[in-house]
Amino acid sequence: MNKVTLKYELDLDFTLVAITSSLRDYRLCHFINKATRRNFTKIDDHEVWLPPLGWAYFSRYADFSTATDTEYYLLANKGTDGGILVPEMRHSDYFLLIKNFIDDEDLAFLQDGIASIAEVVVATEISPQKLKSKENLIF
Repeated sequence: MNKVTLKYELDLDFTLVAITSSLRDYRLCHFINKATRRNFTKIDDHEVWLPPLGWAYFSRYADFSTATDTEYYLLANKGTDGGILVPEMRHSDYFLLIKNFIDDEDLAFLQDGIASIAEVVVATEISPQKLKSKENLIF
């Protein structure tokens, strides 16, 4: 009897920017909105099953650009119950997840705007393919 193996690869069609900041999520959102002319608003928390903790909830903000069909999400890396969304990026406090197309100029504008916020230590693009827990970023 022949054995059939199913290979499953995640479609990681998004850009990811890691942000390190001591600000609370709502304050960071306010400053990002001012610095980058975005309009992030609070939406339902991102729910992830983390085996030792059970369900963990991570703060999530969204902004949608109707002109370019681009979706922007700001996700907290630290959950309400102490869980960490992406454990291998433990030093990052937030992730800016950008779905659909964004060109290099727009990405540079966003990164520069976020990095210009005094309380932001660093805002850098990372490759989601290199993350072990990349499935936690899919919703």
